Amino acid sequence: MEELLTVYERPYDLRNPLICLDEATKQLVEEITLPIAAQRGQPERVDYEYERKGTANLFMLCEPIVGTRYVKVTQRRTAIDYAHLLKELVDVFYPEAHTLTLVQDNLNIHSPSSLYKAFEPEEARRLLSRFEFFYTPKHGSWLNMAEIELSILSRQCLDQRIADFPTLQKHVRAWNEHRNQKGTWIDWRFTTQDARVKLHRLYPSINL
Repeated sequence: MEELLTVYERPYDLRNPLICLDEATKQLVEEITLPIAAQRGQPERVDYEYERKGTANLFMLCEPIVGTRYVKVTQRRTAIDYAHLLKELVDVFYPEAHTLTLVQDNLNIHSPSSLYKAFEPEEARRLLSRFEFFYTPKHGSWLNMAEIELSILSRQCLDQRIADFPTLQKHVRAWNEHRNQKGTWIDWRFTTQDARVKLHRLYPSINL
């Protein structure tokens, strides 16, 4: 935890951007009965019945200091999907960066081995050489700032019935562009000193 909090305190470095990564699942559902549109004095009426249409995965990448985020919607959440996302980070979004500092949780696909499942060894090694990985502690995924962005995405965009993959992509893309235009950045204030005070019960007791 302290190692990660120290990373958050680093000054901004264009050659070594800090990026937070997290994922979420969205259930796709289709209306069985079309909603009745809202009218004067009457809110929209939606029937409680619906039909499940599978799920989709959303990768959330955010650069909290700058105030940008990128959401990639995929059909699945596999090691291959994760590996191609890292390649996109290196070759498309940050081609000029020397090292990418990536914060993520301990999900099984968040492993260097995922790149070797997706690419030839030379390519996997090239991509890995550009990353510095930091992991949130077990039961401490709340320390990942990408969770904040996922929570906002859920409230502002995903809190509705979405029937299919293309529609989900459309809604998420619109939300992503709008939020980036606002340049909303995360004011992270939880420091190592705060942790030592507020989470003192997690530290071992030393008897002198």
